[in-house]
Amino acid sequence: MKKLISLLVATAFLGGCASIVNVPEVEPAQVVERVNNELLNLPEPAGGKVVVAVYGFADKTGQRKPSDRLANISFAVTQGADSVLIETLQRAANGRFFKVVERVGLENLTKERQIIRQTRQSVGDETQLPPMLFAGVIMEGGIIGYDSNTLTGGAGARYLGIGPSTQYRQDIVTINLRAVSVQSGEVLISVSTTKTIVSVGNSMTFFRFFDMGTEAAEAEIGYTVNEPVNYAVRAAIEAAIVELVQQGASKNYWEFK
Repeated sequence: MKKLISLLVATAFLGGCASIVNVPEVEPAQVVERVNNELLNLPEPAGGKVVVAVYGFADKTGQRKPSDRLANISFAVTQGADSVLIETLQRAANGRFFKVVERVGLENLTKERQIIRQTRQSVGDETQLPPMLFAGVIMEGGIIGYDSNTLTGGAGARYLGIGPSTQYRQDIVTINLRAVSVQSGEVLISVSTTKTIVSVGNSMTFFRFFDMGTEAAEAEIGYTVNEPVNYAVRAAIEAAIVELVQQGASKNYWEFK
């Protein structure tokens, strides 16, 4: 029994050592950080901020959250990507490139302006509300792809029933972003970007027979690291906006200072 306890303690110690196993990074964190810096460091447009509107940026995949054991009713990607797109547009060039007008909550905005008019009329105030700002460009698109298990694998080794193992899985999310002219309806620019999503599991296993093979002892410890899907969607949107701005400059839709 003392021998068994000693081996279990040794297994727990080895399990702690398993935590230093390097997590494979299909897309290093430096790449995502570089794209974020490119978004913030975009040059300003020479003609002032570009006024854009976002009516929606929906999940067009219909993909449910992947699960190997049971049916999952949760969606694989965020249903609020329009909020991420608006925030990212406002962050471009540190807030100096795009001016975003509210269109997702246009109905609420219109009702509130109507209430203001009615209230002013009821008290005899003839002050007129200023006209709403209109956009010259509409940002369209959405999340168009979510591919599960595009890459799976693992590795492990045991000696005398003791050893570590690693398993990993890669998913890919794809988004499309289009800049549409309000005056002509022409699609000025269309870009698509992808971002990998990595899940990695590390474990340490102990398995031994005792007393001439009549008794067995088994123990396993481990952990799993899942890259957040929302983080991947945000990174893909940031990359799409950087590409869209650069293409717009090359096509002379705007000029940099």
